[in-house]
Amino acid sequence: MGTALVYHEDMTATRLELWTELPICPSPECEIERPERLTAALDRLRKCGLEQRCLRLSAREASEEELGLVHSPDYVSLVRETQVLGKEELQALSGQFDAIYFHPSTFHCARLAVGAALQLVDAVLTGVVQNGLALVRPPGHHSQRAAANGFCVFNNVAIAAAHAKQKHGLHRILIVDWDVHHGQGIQYLFEDDPSVLYFSWHRYEHGRFWPFLRESDADAVGRGQGLGFTVNLPWNQVGMGNADYVAAFLHLLLPLAFEFDPELVLVSAGFDSAIGDPEGQMQATPECFAHLTQLLQVLAGGRVCAVLEGGYHLESLAESVCMTVRTLLGDPAPPLSGPMVPCQSALESIQSACAAQAPHWKSLQLQDVTPVPTSPSTHSPEGRPPPLLPGGPVCKTAASALSSLLDQPCLYPAPPLCPAVALTAPDITLVLPPDVTQQEGSALNEETEAWARAHESLAQDETLTALGKLLYLLDGMLDGQVSSGIVATPPSAAAATLDVAIQRGLSHGAQRLLCVALGQLDWPPDLAHDGRILWLNIRGKEAAALSMFQVSTPLPVVTGGFLSCILGLVLPLAYGFQPDLVLVALGPAHGLQGPHAALLTSMLRGPAGGRVLALLEEDSTPQLAGILARVLHGEAPPSLGPYSVASPEDAQALRYLRGQLERQWKMLQLDGAYPSLPWHAMPPHLCEHGLGCVRGVADSGAQAVVLG
Repeated sequence: MGTALVYHEDMTATRLELWTELPICPSPECEIERPERLTAALDRLRKCGLEQRCLRLSAREASEEELGLVHSPDYVSLVRETQVLGKEELQALSGQFDAIYFHPSTFHCARLAVGAALQLVDAVLTGVVQNGLALVRPPGHHSQRAAANGFCVFNNVAIAAAHAKQKHGLHRILIVDWDVHHGQGIQYLFEDDPSVLYFSWHRYEHGRFWPFLRESDADAVGRGQGLGFTVNLPWNQVGMGNADYVAAFLHLLLPLAFEFDPELVLVSAGFDSAIGDPEGQMQATPECFAHLTQLLQVLAGGRVCAVLEGGYHLESLAESVCMTVRTLLGDPAPPLSGPMVPCQSALESIQSACAAQAPHWKSLQLQDVTPVPTSPSTHSPEGRPPPLLPGGPVCKTAASALSSLLDQPCLYPAPPLCPAVALTAPDITLVLPPDVTQQEGSALNEETEAWARAHESLAQDETLTALGKLLYLLDGMLDGQVSSGIVATPPSAAAATLDVAIQRGLSHGAQRLLCVALGQLDWPPDLAHDGRILWLNIRGKEAAALSMFQVSTPLPVVTGGFLSCILGLVLPLAYGFQPDLVLVALGPAHGLQGPHAALLTSMLRGPAGGRVLALLEEDSTPQLAGILARVLHGEAPPSLGPYSVASPEDAQALRYLRGQLERQWKMLQLDGAYPSLPWHAMPPHLCEHGLGCVRGVADSGAQAVVLG
């Protein structure tokens, strides 16, 4: 249905140079909250051809009745009166609040910011678009019922949530606040409301970072009926990067979100949590926000509304906005750079938040989490400190990392590459998205026959035809002609076709290949154990880690177990491995229903930059191929239905495998307690539940750990 971009040039009218004309400028922060934040983002969107692909909506002013959904009438009246105040009066009024600088245009601009968020929500919930971004200023997430705070006048996202409930009758709304500052305004407004799940990560440093609030810590989980519906993840040091952010989503936010089952996702999209920002001093690259957005798009049927909050490094802000919009449009998220190893401080924060939330969420009770002792919170009575301006060591590193990235006029082409589907049965009719092609081409006969010689099951004409289509499509993916693909294979040739796909991928340029095999498919006997292949078999007979690159787990029997397997095992392994290509093979007796296969395939788009090849059996092709084609095209997967708790056996198998693998795959860790050991040096002990046994594997020299 498309992506909306909501904006109005009047939101650039409020410039804080009004304050620089006074005898004393109150703080250097006057210089960072400037109109260029919006114009830089919009210019970058245009340069990358993204604005042209969106449905452009001009923001309207919110009515005072709409402002009153969360703000008191007296406060709305007070802000209205700023339109006629002089400089000294504006200064005196602003001094009554923390980090607020009223301007004669504030009321108009703040109403436009709220109106933009409301227009976006209306467009999404009425089906005009699937998702969108509101580029707004001033931001809103610090604003409270009767108080402006931290550049924020009206609480844009909170009003949008209240509007969605009142006008559209929604009962479950997820707010994800990835700004680097705690959005205490949203928290206060909904802390006793179980219809709104609020998640915020923020720079905290044990209470030494603004806004210096005890209720920004992990143990602030809401009150009354809202207990468990406020989720705080405090970062206690700067420098958090891609691995830390993705780990927070996989281990904390997404388990809660799937259990909550939101009807709408609102994002308080502050990009001061990105690399280069002087306020945040974090290290997450712009591409990371593409991955975060893509992970959120599997929720609420893809109904995601992002509303700009902070972000004060213009280049980093602009590129991060582009990455977010690109992903909302359905483009694959580009691969993440650098090692995916969460830092110790991040793991401690995630574990503390999980422990605080576990009493309220069944999905977290599967994790054996205990609170991590942290330094006591301290509070500063002195108000907000001056912003951390460019020049420090973190900012210098960020500037260097950004320079090569931002010198490029546009990182990826627009419109993007699209998926392709290759079927062998000519009479099958598929309903495909407009940009998905049904491939007719095939590899040369000589080449296909050469690959088939090693497998007797590939000698038949029908299987040779399917193999030729596979080779042609796989080459197109690795050569950059298509983004992803689906190939149908005869059931008798599923294992042999998978073997050829792996070997062809590795010989044609893939350095690391992730294979997620479902059903009766075993590790191909001719493949080398050289670390270039990560093999994960779901629906294996037992939970086993034959090596760090060969893992098997039974297929969970209920939705909660399946989600725990995806979020707690498959995706951490995939992000840690950082593959160039992902193969999803649905073999004989794979047991997956269409929505489950769609969710798995959709979420695996992230780790490999969208390069996912799905191998299906021909007899399950028509409906399943159509569903997978849509998710590979960027559409949201179908709902899995009501959440059900994982069975004790599934939870036990997952805990066991995580315990065996997290020494090597750091994205699996929750507490950072395991030292880095080479696989061959790992002690052959039983798992903590006393359920395992160890045996040698003669053919590979690896150690096998099997749950019996």
